[in-house]
This record gives sequence, structure tokens and C-alpha cells, in this order.
Amino acid sequence: MRLLIYSHFFAPSVGGVETVVLLLARGLASLRDSNGEKGFEVTLVTQTPAGECDDGAFPFRVIRRPAWTELWRAICASDVVHVAGPALKPLIFGRFAGKPVVVEHHGFQTICPNGQLLIEPAGTPCPGHFMAGRHAECIRCNTSQGWMASRKLWLLTFLRRFLCGGVAANIAPTQWLGGLVQLPNLTAIPHGLEATAVSVRPEGQPERPVIAFVGRLVTTKGVRLLFEAARILREQNRSFELLIIGDGPERTSLESYARTARISERVQFAGRLPDAQIEKELAKSFAVVVPSLGGEVFGLVVAENMLRALPVVASDLGAFVEVLGNGGATFHTADASDLASKLVQLLDDPVSAAQLGQRGRLRALEFYSLPRMVDAHAAVYRRLISGAAG
Repeated sequence: MRLLIYSHFFAPSVGGVETVVLLLARGLASLRDSNGEKGFEVTLVTQTPAGECDDGAFPFRVIRRPAWTELWRAICASDVVHVAGPALKPLIFGRFAGKPVVVEHHGFQTICPNGQLLIEPAGTPCPGHFMAGRHAECIRCNTSQGWMASRKLWLLTFLRRFLCGGVAANIAPTQWLGGLVQLPNLTAIPHGLEATAVSVRPEGQPERPVIAFVGRLVTTKGVRLLFEAARILREQNRSFELLIIGDGPERTSLESYARTARISERVQFAGRLPDAQIEKELAKSFAVVVPSLGGEVFGLVVAENMLRALPVVASDLGAFVEVLGNGGATFHTADASDLASKLVQLLDDPVSAAQLGQRGRLRALEFYSLPRMVDAHAAVYRRLISGAAG
């Protein structure tokens, strides 16, 4: 089967969409049928420049920044078109070419003009103004970009929703997201990750347990909230350290807040680290906190740290609750006191914390494995082809 995967962002760009798309494309390209023949001939189309990325190292063809005519030819030459996010051009071309189009939703672009389901510029969770018909609120939300730009985003949401309503299949990484977007022909397929061995951790509780955060330093990731919880723990004379892995535009203000809250001696800003160094640092960590305020449809960082058998404490966003199941702890979103309380419970009972980490790993191995994700996507494509042939 000739499969075209369109992803606006791809390596060497770094992000959740890029990670999932790469794993999916690589997994599908490696599938073999009963005769040992390749099951999928994968072509990946992206708008991301190659930079220093060696496209020849991928087991699939990569087309970067194609002209309209090149994209049209590539779509016409495919049997199925998979679009990572409701990108308009491949959606429209796929429909005109009469191809089965699959849209995988990595955000809220069909139910929210800014794609984040957050009220800007405050970054607070949106109660669903677009789907409730409160369109004046949607237009007001994005006026920082200008009134014309805000109206354009609003109108494009209608167009994306209309186009996705007519595709052969919609895929969401969580049942929770599927319930929000309310699109036909929708299947929930959780993201999958490559299973890794659990690093050997020192026995016993360290004098200063390390609580880690991994992600971009932007407002919606909730790092300031984590610092507020850390201030509460310090006032309770709790022993701990915070390890902040990642970088972003909020770093300077976070460093300033850490000094104001008198927790700077407990906080280490590690910046962006290579993968091997991240594994080394997390192997020494006691727990991982994912304090996002919103904008999450799955939570790769949640699943990744479940695989590491690290206790995960995450905000109770719908996606996180679904991914964690009984394999992690949640706190009320944006509630620093509740987060501090959950951390105290883990710090006071390291045995239960370790058991929580083990439950998380078992759940991740069962539900968020790479083969499971690849096989589920392959089944969708084959069903569409067999249906078209019938």
C-alpha cells in the first residue's frame, strides 16, 4: 500500500507531533506481510527544512517543502493520505483526488480557533466557546493578533471542521479528545512509544529527593505552579530539590520567581539536554511532575515517564487522567496546594511511590506500546482500502 503521511512539522524540528509521526512512519515502513514483502510504501511530506537532518537515513521517502504541483502528484500517487493535524492543503487535495483521507488530531484545531482550547492571552482553560456557539468569545480571545487575524482563525476553524467531517477516518489519541471534537468516523488510537529498560536507581530515600519537570518553559506548562507548590513544601521544612529540564521564553521570569519565593537554592535549571543525558538525570529522580494548565490532548511526557517507572504527578486534565489510569497521581489543575499535598504523600511513603511507578510502567507497556499504535493505524488503512475496493 502506498501511504502518504503529511506532517507540517517534522525532524529536525522537536515536539510531540514530530515524535509520534516519526515513530509511526518508521514502524509502518518496517511492517512485512506473510510473504516478507513490505506492507507499506511510506512517503512523508513536510514543510520543515532538512537543516542537518539526513533524510537518507529514514526507511521512507521524505519530501520537504513541496510546490503545490509536487504535493498534488504525490497525493495522486498514493492509496491513502494521512494528515497529522487538519492541514488544509493536503485535506483539500486528498478530497479532490478521491483518496481515502485520514486525519489524526494532535490538537484542538477543529473546535478552537487558536488550536489550544485556551483563553488568550491569560492561557486559562476554555470551557468550549466555539462548540457552544459563543463565537464572539472566540474572536475576542485572539485579538492580540489583530481583529482581522482573529476572524481568519475563527473562519478557518469552520472550514477545518467541515473538511474533517467528510474524511474517511478521524483518529484521536484519547477517548477524551474524541468526545470533544465530535467528528464522524472517529477511532481512538493511543500514541505509542518504544519500550526502554528501567535504569537502576539507588536504593533507599535520598536526603534530598529530586522532583523533575521535563518540557518547554512556557506558561501553559505550569512550571510557575510547580514553584508555588515547592514554596509550600519549603515552608513545611520538606527536603527536596527541583530539576527543570527544558528551556523556553519563561525561563528568565521563572528564575526571578524562584528567587522571590526563596526556593532558588532548591531549583536546578538544566536547560535542554540530549536524550542520553535526560535519561541519566531522570534515573536519579524521585518523581516527575506534569503541571500543565491546558492545551494537552495526550501527554507524551506522561507516558514516557510511566515507561521509566517513575511516579508521575499530573494535573487532572482529561487527557492526563485517561493516560495515567491507575498508574499515576493527579491534582486539581492550577491548584498549587493540592499539588503540594500530593507530593507530600509520595515523599512520606517512598515504598508506595515506587509501587505507583511500577503500575505506571505496566500500564504504559500494555496501552502505549509502539507496535500497538502501528498495528492499529495499519488496520485503519487496510479497512479503508478494502472498503473502497468493495
